[in-house]
Amino acid sequence: MTGRYLRHVIRAPEELVIYFSLPIMFVLVFGYVFGSGMQVPGGGGYREFLLPGVFVMTMLYGIGATATAIATDVGRGVIDRFRSMPMARSALMTGRAAADQVRALLEVTALVVCGMLVGWDWHRGIGNMLLGIGLLLLLRLALSWVGMVFGLIAPNPDTVAVIVFPLAFPLSAVSNVFVAPELMPGWLGTIAAWNPMSATTTAIRELFGNPGIAGDSWPAQHAMFLAVAWPVLLIAVFAPLAVYRYRRLSR
Repeated sequence: MTGRYLRHVIRAPEELVIYFSLPIMFVLVFGYVFGSGMQVPGGGGYREFLLPGVFVMTMLYGIGATATAIATDVGRGVIDRFRSMPMARSALMTGRAAADQVRALLEVTALVVCGMLVGWDWHRGIGNMLLGIGLLLLLRLALSWVGMVFGLIAPNPDTVAVIVFPLAFPLSAVSNVFVAPELMPGWLGTIAAWNPMSATTTAIRELFGNPGIAGDSWPAQHAMFLAVAWPVLLIAVFAPLAVYRYRRLSR
């Protein structure tokens, strides 16, 4: 099942272009157009502040690809055919999650190269770099299960964007991806600080040695813990929901 989903990516390269174009656009627009007017707490270049957030945002918007793939399988009756074959009931979802991990690793690699071309770099050794990538993949794994739930409840693949975008956009906008919570109004900064996307972003900024490690709030001081706890919590909630919804498809 993992190979099946990866072959779909190879046969539909336009999907990769669409999902890659958004984070690259944000790097160019925010990094070069608005970057000169942005402030980074504690000093430092805005593009080095921005890139870790773009990595996290790319993991978040991957929900759309996951949900669309699952909704397409449901709409075409593929899942019903799988049930008639001698295969594990869990193969569809675990295969999709594994394919998402491979895809996420390729996306992060491409964005690292793109980031280095615009002046971003990591400064704390290859070990911390790999640990940061591990946190990104953990977040993507959790978001894969969220995407599978959306794909299983969507009436058809065309409505996936209607479900996913209203969730993904506020999560990326009201976070520390583009602006530090300290620069937001008090109530909005509190929401941004507790955002799961902010936790992973702050943690990988610390691991990469990028600017923007500021704030005395509890989430800012315990970002590494939250970068693990939030994905684990999402998996604990959405994995059973995905399994439950998958089983109900046959009723």
